[in-house]
Amino acid sequence: MTDTANVPSLSGTAVDDDLAIVRRIVAGDRPAFELLMRRHNRRLYRLARATLHDDAEAEDALQDAYLCAYRSLNQFRGDAALSTWLSRLVLNECYGRLRRHARRENVVPIVSSNTAGIDIETMHPSDSESPDSAAARAEMRALIERKLDELPESFRTVFILRSVEEMSVEETAQCLDIAEATVRSRHFRAKSLLRESLARDIDVAASELFGFAGARCDRIVANVMLRIDERSKRDDSSQRDQHEPSD
Repeated sequence: MTDTANVPSLSGTAVDDDLAIVRRIVAGDRPAFELLMRRHNRRLYRLARATLHDDAEAEDALQDAYLCAYRSLNQFRGDAALSTWLSRLVLNECYGRLRRHARRENVVPIVSSNTAGIDIETMHPSDSESPDSAAARAEMRALIERKLDELPESFRTVFILRSVEEMSVEETAQCLDIAEATVRSRHFRAKSLLRESLARDIDVAASELFGFAGARCDRIVANVMLRIDERSKRDDSSQRDQHEPSD
């Protein structure tokens, strides 16, 4: 599932579209926030997953980052691309979780038994693909994901943004707030380590890493919108209490 699947498009360039969506959200158009999430969901989830090393933790971090974005969108001025701004919010949330986990466990990286990250939906073969071929492809993808999980976090995030999301060096540097030369060196090193480990052409299989199936996309959107509804109800209740005459 791509970020823009089943999402109505707006006129103009992608940047203009993002700015138009932001203006709609700030003006009170809450369904527009659902459009924003569906547009950026897959890239941001992959970034969180690459950073946190865990599927469930990545979903939670992404939801919290979206809530932060919803509350802060009126401060977005378009100085950077919306995707960059959102990526930084996600990374800030992920790094905060890593720091808290490190304090609790005295271990910097999060280690999870759920490292394969296979979505069951991706196991179904297409009409033109045999079950054996589909299973082999899923196994290869799972193997690459496990090998990616073994890379240092700094290499892993760069690889996800450059090779999987196909972001430019400049975009990746802006998202991670590092120099473009650092992006290039980390990306080269990450691919070298993977090639050494897999002894295969990783570029072919990389396009389907960390699948983002419809169920996960819908779950994140539904949970965030529910939490926004709950917050709105609390705000409305608080405003009514403030306007009620005292005895």
